Amino acid sequence: MPLRDIAVTAFVLGVLPYVFRHAWIGVMLWTWLSIMNPHRLTWGFAHNMPFAAMAAGVTLIALFTTKDRVRLPRDSAIVWLGLFIAWMCITTLFAYHFGESTKQLEKVLKIQLMVLVTLAVLHDERHIRWFVAVNALSIAFFGFKGGIYTIQTAGGGRVWGPGGFIGGNNEIGLAMLLVIPLLYFFYHESKKKWVRAGLLATMLLSAVAILGTQSRGAFLAIIAMGALLWWRAPVNKITTGAAIVAFGVLLFTFMPESWHNRMATIQNYEQDGSAMGRINAWETAINIANARPTGAGFGMYTQPVFDRYAPRPDNDRAADPSTPRAAHSIYFQILGEHGWIGLALFMALWIKAWRDAARIRKLVRERPAVQWAGHLAGMIQVSLVGYAVGGAFLSLAYFDLPYNLLIIVVLTKHLVLRKLAEPEPAAVPAGVPAALPQALGRAAPR
Repeated sequence: MPLRDIAVTAFVLGVLPYVFRHAWIGVMLWTWLSIMNPHRLTWGFAHNMPFAAMAAGVTLIALFTTKDRVRLPRDSAIVWLGLFIAWMCITTLFAYHFGESTKQLEKVLKIQLMVLVTLAVLHDERHIRWFVAVNALSIAFFGFKGGIYTIQTAGGGRVWGPGGFIGGNNEIGLAMLLVIPLLYFFYHESKKKWVRAGLLATMLLSAVAILGTQSRGAFLAIIAMGALLWWRAPVNKITTGAAIVAFGVLLFTFMPESWHNRMATIQNYEQDGSAMGRINAWETAINIANARPTGAGFGMYTQPVFDRYAPRPDNDRAADPSTPRAAHSIYFQILGEHGWIGLALFMALWIKAWRDAARIRKLVRERPAVQWAGHLAGMIQVSLVGYAVGGAFLSLAYFDLPYNLLIIVVLTKHLVLRKLAEPEPAAVPAGVPAALPQALGRAAPR
């Protein structure tokens, strides 16, 4: 019996009983299973086991048995999310292919249900840090492994994901990119040298692995994220910029000619069939949104839909526009499936996440006790830039990880607001015993 199968199964079954008493543990377990897909790394009986569904089911039961608080925070981001979910349900009712769209809606609603559950059961700083760590390390595993593989093959082998949303090279490339800022958050916060060394090695190997995916979208996203990090660098920007450029040049020269040829197609996209196929799909999405206020639904990628809404064939095109293709863009994916209203709600959600992260950074500027929250919010913004740029070339509008970033922002904001509402500890004159403030009815300073 394969050892990996036994290890994964034993761990999941061993954790599940604790979920009934602490629902937040179930959230961590479900996040790990849904993001990392560890059972997909096995080759026996565990490979197709519904572990994520088991974790989600027990977590939902735990909402009624847990000892901890269960309460959904009042936040406008959750309102935007609720409106987006409701609109997806409406567009499915008017979908071009109702049956296919209903099946995909069920999958999306399961993810969004767990998003709301996560918001309801995670509350304190410990929960937030654990949640960030589970998301970051679940993807960092593939970054560490993929970086070593890329070095071993001198960039000749392509890095692929484990399956699910991130099964492809482009998808895993963006996922690894999104968690590097989260890893940097822990690198910044940790005081232990061995932890910092491990995190630094993981970040560097992840950067190598991202190039090893040969994903053009991830390549553009890493440039955008690097620019934002350089702009916000607290130290000398010339030194920081020189270090970023030097590291980039080192990686650039390391990659083989096949990688350089693939990246060169970014400039010559008109002669690339894959790139033109995406543009054709984008034009189709625009035509659908203009003709149908509710879009075509989740099941729009069929021949009848493209026969009706795809742009007319053109001699200058490198791909047949009438061939059904995925949108390969979070924006055009939402536009074609849910129309202009759906795209507006989707964009409002991420703009709200960015603004809330900016608000956190502003609120904690003069409060050293919660400075960690400001740094985390800043790193989330870097990840959001990566999602905004890299997602423009990938169909990852419903991927769990970006919504988990939204969760982190909402939870961190509410934690910071609670901390700021607490009165600051009273200053104690030198030489006064620490017990005296307690005797006076005040909390002793920490």
